Amino acid sequence: MAELFEIKDVEDRVILLAVDTGGGEAEQCLDELEELVKTAGGTTLGRVIQNREQIHPGTYFGKGKIDEVKELLWETEADGVVCDDELSPAQLKNLEEALDCKVMDRTMVILDIFASRANTREGKLQVELAQLRYRAARLVGLRSSLSRLGGGIGTRGPGESKLEIDRRRIHERISVLKEELKDVERHRQVQRQQRDRGHTTGAAIVGYTNAGKSTLLNYLTNAGILAEDKLFATLDPTTRSLRLPDGQQILLTDTVGFIRKLPHHLIEAFKSTLEEAKYNDIILHVVDCTNPQMEMQMHIVYETLKQLGVTDKVIVTVFNKTDKLDHEVILKDLQADRQVKISAKTGDGIPDLLETLEQILRERKVYLEKVFGYSEAGRIQEIRKFGELLEEEYTEAGIRVRAYVPAELFGRLV
Repeated sequence: MAELFEIKDVEDRVILLAVDTGGGEAEQCLDELEELVKTAGGTTLGRVIQNREQIHPGTYFGKGKIDEVKELLWETEADGVVCDDELSPAQLKNLEEALDCKVMDRTMVILDIFASRANTREGKLQVELAQLRYRAARLVGLRSSLSRLGGGIGTRGPGESKLEIDRRRIHERISVLKEELKDVERHRQVQRQQRDRGHTTGAAIVGYTNAGKSTLLNYLTNAGILAEDKLFATLDPTTRSLRLPDGQQILLTDTVGFIRKLPHHLIEAFKSTLEEAKYNDIILHVVDCTNPQMEMQMHIVYETLKQLGVTDKVIVTVFNKTDKLDHEVILKDLQADRQVKISAKTGDGIPDLLETLEQILRERKVYLEKVFGYSEAGRIQEIRKFGELLEEEYTEAGIRVRAYVPAELFGRLV
């Protein structure tokens, strides 16, 4: 079983570091990194950006900037630094030696947040697998870095004791975790097959972290899942059934939020969870329309979906948090099939979303008009359950029905 430990009594005070290679997005990246550090329980005391053609292969920053960071560490009495990019083992070790402080990278912070948020068995297994894969290649650098402080960011999860064991045992543990996750995936596949047999259409709620996915699911289905104004508030996928106003039924699945530079270790470990989007018929792409980085966040979501092989799905972009807009914003998503504007908090625009879902479900069904003998009355119940019954008339010849039914059910009814 996964061993996850939360350490809450140590709050890291850190300086954020980023290299701008010409994209001009370093400040925005550090804004997000600061939010990640805050979510992980740390405090940001300063930030340093270096403009370089490329990241220094040995120490991340050049020598001059490293001296500047050392001075800032001394002035602010910070405990360590967090780099906005994933560090190689050599960069981690060299930078720690040069700065003589705890060194972390963006991946460590994200993994730490995931470790503190994992509640289910599957979530804990996935987080531990991601952490061990990441740390297996960095044992030398991490060993001295983690021994510097008794806790803080980067130490949740397997923890220091697990990192002190040799690589062989870590790889053995990774193999065990992969097998356990395969069992969980098999169970998930059985659930999917049962869903398919029930002719129920599924929609995966995806989006950038903190776009309001969980709030939307809670509003629509009273799911009761954690919905906080924090990054990665929920990890574990939650599926709930929603009956639409016209009687049609749809299954909604909340998924883990995406983020820029989402660690590939995490994508690998959470593949079965993230792939919920792949096995659903509709993608509800929730977008925080108040975020200045909205366009970039939408691009990240589409890139992540592409990476997961999620293609040929009906995409409904849901521009959320309209209640917070204090000025006119042009809301468009050229990659979406449909788009709606809502506030999952106040319920504004929800009727439009439900109507959109009804239309999509109807388009996926086949129109049926038939007279069933009274001995076939059970078929009407099937139509009620899996389709949309428009009209039901009892005549001498039998029960005359007009309805929309799933294509696979239509073949059995005619």
